Amino acid sequence: MSLALVGFDTATADTAVCAWRDGEVVFESLLGPSDREVPLHTAALLEQVESAVAAAGGWDTVERLAVGLGPGTFTGLRIGVATARGLGLSRGLPVSGVCTLDAIGLALGEVPGDSARLAAIDARRGEVFAALYAAGGERLWEPLVCPPEELAERVAALPDPPLAGGSGAVRFRQQLASRGVEIPGDADPVHRVAARHICALAATGPPGDGSGPLVPIYLRPPDAERWRERDSLQKSE
Repeated sequence: MSLALVGFDTATADTAVCAWRDGEVVFESLLGPSDREVPLHTAALLEQVESAVAAAGGWDTVERLAVGLGPGTFTGLRIGVATARGLGLSRGLPVSGVCTLDAIGLALGEVPGDSARLAAIDARRGEVFAALYAAGGERLWEPLVCPPEELAERVAALPDPPLAGGSGAVRFRQQLASRGVEIPGDADPVHRVAARHICALAATGPPGDGSGPLVPIYLRPPDAERWRERDSLQKSE
């Protein structure tokens, strides 16, 4: 079935955008953070989306939008989801939400081999977001957040060590590799979210109708909420 869609992800420090038509990538960009390590989501996302739309033949040709729902940074997810919601409503397009870990898992699935695939995103605060997939793509673990040592222990209980990718695999390479996890070199593309995988997953699933909520996958409260709770406890003491 013919399908043209534009997808993007801002769950990590990267701003990833893709235009996809009938299973073929017609535009793709992946922008890392600025020289000051500040993500370019606010400055670059809409510009890159417009470039993707132009490459697809204009808004009249786009049939669906897709957005990564995380887990990831609170600010990045808020920007991505709000942008997808706004574009969907203004353009009258359905929007599909995709788990960002699933996109990394799909990328790992393109690597030859029969081992399980571990998608891991650096969650900061000394934690990691992760999910496990069979070599064929089936999700074996639901998305979770935990310290890298706990993830390493979970991995150690598996029959065989998995292949891992994502920023969390890079940051916590030592802990995971100590349990036999295979991790490609730091520069391998599998460690960064590619919007073409967001598009591929959205193309195989049912679209949202653009009116319902696109719910980010936070897995834990944002820092601001934790700070409020901390301040409230301190005042009550």
